[in-house]
Formats: sequence, structure tokens, C-alpha cells
Amino acid sequence: MGYIVEIVPKAEKEFLKLPPIEQKKNRNKILSLEKGPGPVGAKKLKETEYFRIRAGDYRVVYGIDDDRKIVKILSIAHRKDVYR
Repeated sequence: MGYIVEIVPKAEKEFLKLPPIEQKKNRNKILSLEKGPGPVGAKKLKETEYFRIRAGDYRVVYGIDDDRKIVKILSIAHRKDVYR
């Protein structure tokens, strides 16, 4: 059984502001998290329980609830802004 992907309202707003081509790249990366929350290239963020994946110049930051099989998308932002 796969994971359920939930997007918090803040991340949804960030996603909708992206250019269409970047939306497509990010959508594909986000949907890949349904298969498992640790795709190739996923990295754990230091001093947090969150992870990030790359989609071009953008980063998708997410948390994992393994007990309930949920991946929660917390932020989608350009790499220069995402960690601030």
C-alpha cells in the first residue's frame, strides 16, 4: 500500500504561483511520493524531521507520518528562498 499525499494550504498557494512548466515538474515529483516517501535524491533536512526533493530550481519540503502512511507537503519554493 502506498502513501497519501496531503498539501497544506500554504504549499498549495506556492504551487499555484509557479510557472506552468515548473508546476508540471513539481506535480510529478509530488506524485512520486505516493509510491514511497524516500525517492532517489530525497534528503533529510538538518536538525528537523523534514525532507526535501528537487524539482529543477525548486524544492519540495515534506514531512512523513509512517504510522498513518501520509506524506504532508509543507512548502514549495525556489531554492534560494525555501530554507529561510
